[in-house]
Amino acid sequence: MSAQPGPEVAAAHGPGASGGPSAAWQRLHPLTPVVAAGRTALLAGVVALEDRAQSQGSSLVLMGVLGGVAVLNLVISAVRYLVTRWSVGTGALRIETGLFTRDARQLPLARIQAVDVVRPFLARAFGLAELRVRLAGSSRSEGRLAYLSERVALELRASLLAGHHGLDLSTPEPVESPVTAVPLGRLIGSTVLSGAMFLVVALALVGTFLLSRSAAARGAYFGTVAVYLFGFLRRAWQRVAEQYGFTIGLAPDGIRVRRGLLSTVSETVPLARVQAVRKVQPMAWRPFGWCRLEVDVAGSPGKEQGTRSSKVTKSLLPVGPGLLADSLLVSLLGLHQFELGRPPGRARLKAPFSYHFLAAGAQGALVASSVGRLRKVTTWVPLEKVQSVRHVQGPVQRALRLSTVHLDAAGRRLRVQFRDRDEAEARQLFEALVVACRQARRSASIAAARPAVGGDGAPGGTGAGRTGGAPAGPASPLTTGQPAPPVAHDAGPAHDRT
Repeated sequence: MSAQPGPEVAAAHGPGASGGPSAAWQRLHPLTPVVAAGRTALLAGVVALEDRAQSQGSSLVLMGVLGGVAVLNLVISAVRYLVTRWSVGTGALRIETGLFTRDARQLPLARIQAVDVVRPFLARAFGLAELRVRLAGSSRSEGRLAYLSERVALELRASLLAGHHGLDLSTPEPVESPVTAVPLGRLIGSTVLSGAMFLVVALALVGTFLLSRSAAARGAYFGTVAVYLFGFLRRAWQRVAEQYGFTIGLAPDGIRVRRGLLSTVSETVPLARVQAVRKVQPMAWRPFGWCRLEVDVAGSPGKEQGTRSSKVTKSLLPVGPGLLADSLLVSLLGLHQFELGRPPGRARLKAPFSYHFLAAGAQGALVASSVGRLRKVTTWVPLEKVQSVRHVQGPVQRALRLSTVHLDAAGRRLRVQFRDRDEAEARQLFEALVVACRQARRSASIAAARPAVGGDGAPGGTGAGRTGGAPAGPASPLTTGQPAPPVAHDAGPAHDRT
């Protein structure tokens, strides 16, 4: 496949791509082996230069070994390129690869949840990009095409998303509405004002005191500070490089996020897959009024998204003013905040260091809670996403006539907690929330099964957005469902229901 217009575009948008059996097989870009083997070659070159500067005796042997490894990697990459092909047809993206063991995959367009375009540093130098396809029910990328030309990757992404919505594959990608961007200065400032930085400062103060007492501790002190300082600088650079140029846009197919300095990532957060929203306010950020917005998505992409930190892939706003975060909650997710109720005063005896942040509440189809000691974390979860409701009472809570109601959603440690509530109130909350969650799931199932008609007559209600017009507004799962019913008194004091 070449970067010039021709067969690639025909494969992505031609008649065969619309679902017929005549879709032709296509290959990756011819420069794929060079890019795939380039990282190993660059590493080999750096190691060879460093060894040559330190030792003249073994440099030729080492350079020969590293050169052989680089050539072998290039040969393997070339073979992988020759045995890999892809096509779009019969309602699916087909990918075949493998020399001795053939791996043939068919990714149904109807099950596609997200299609992301990743541009690693070396691939960007050649104008290439990687396409990653994630299916429903999967926590990793099921289909990867590395590498395509950037233009072809974007056009193929638009075609796959159009096919997912039941539209013709030649339908262009909908135009997104720019929302906001994170300034570089604010990103650097938030990185400096982190817990790791305060730890380095504390070590420096302790070290200054020790040096004034004993000169023997000087070596150990400088070694410890150097290790922590290196770790902080490495983490700070990683954060800035990953979130550099962080921009947010809104489109009918979800929230568009672009970020990255050396390697850029363009990803879409589908609104239907949002399980929860978190607003984090670290202690060091509060004087500036900053906070961070995160969304938990079903099948968290994790490392597949081109980053070592799964939390970055879920950042809706890495750092920003509180007013901006609140406006994003409304404009992007349709989430209107509401007042949260506090636990009784005697709960301070059980949670003296976190009582000031403890609060929770429910309104309409949402439940929310805030927790924290030094940093405040507020979590919103739609009732239809709740998977279990638990009523928990520990020995200290029994003595204080308190108990906690947990609402668990899909995700790692993802829950809303009505923590340390009055015992009678918690029991009533538990019964009411069990009924409310059941009704919300039933309403969501009925709404999903009901056929919707989009602006252009296409099923799915997304056709109007696929024509290239501006999005009509958020179609968020956080605003669906029915209001919570009144407290139920006819059920017994069960301790775990779903």
